[in-house]
Amino acid sequence: MSEEHRKGHAPEDSGALVVETVTSFWDRFGRVVLGVVVAVIALGAIAYFTMQANTRKNNAAAEKLAEANALFWNGDYDRSQTVAADVVKLYGDTPNGNDARRVAGDAFYWKGKWKEAITQYKAYLGKQGTGIVAQSVRRSLAYSYESDQQFAEAAKLYDGLVGVFERESSGEMLAASARCLEAANNKPEAAKRLQRLLDEFGDTSYANRARVKLAELQAPAAN
Repeated sequence: MSEEHRKGHAPEDSGALVVETVTSFWDRFGRVVLGVVVAVIALGAIAYFTMQANTRKNNAAAEKLAEANALFWNGDYDRSQTVAADVVKLYGDTPNGNDARRVAGDAFYWKGKWKEAITQYKAYLGKQGTGIVAQSVRRSLAYSYESDQQFAEAAKLYDGLVGVFERESSGEMLAASARCLEAANNKPEAAKRLQRLLDEFGDTSYANRARVKLAELQAPAAN
């Protein structure tokens, strides 16, 4: 066969080879590829509709949560706690549903039910542990621990909140930690907190009281 004859048939042969290769590949793997494509489309559809459903649930939770908040600020702690509990039950897996745990905790706190408040605040933090709202919930949890006379737990939380909010709040947290440590009969550590308050936050309204309390703690015991 001449060189010209072979060259003239090369494109046709190459094209046939490509077609044959593609056909062979599709015969062997076509169903797999098609299955993967269908699965990807199905997963995308599921994700989309799940997001839509979650958005609707979160919006529904927001409506009920607004009611619980309004009741709380009107001083109706019993009804506020009840409505918040319903929101948690129905929508607890949504952001607003979780926020209802915070509202329930606040209602329990102002009803003087410290242990119930602690439970709700810890449940909230178990799902949302970061952000400024979470830090505020930690502060409420610390107040609840202190009110329930769990002074060591309260002091630990107060210490962790120093520097989180503005300077005035940091002074408050150190004063509160010192108060709890003194109540736990750990006066040396209480004095350390008060000294830190004076050294780092001496410009806050808590400084004068801290100075007086520190002098009391460091005064020699009467015979």
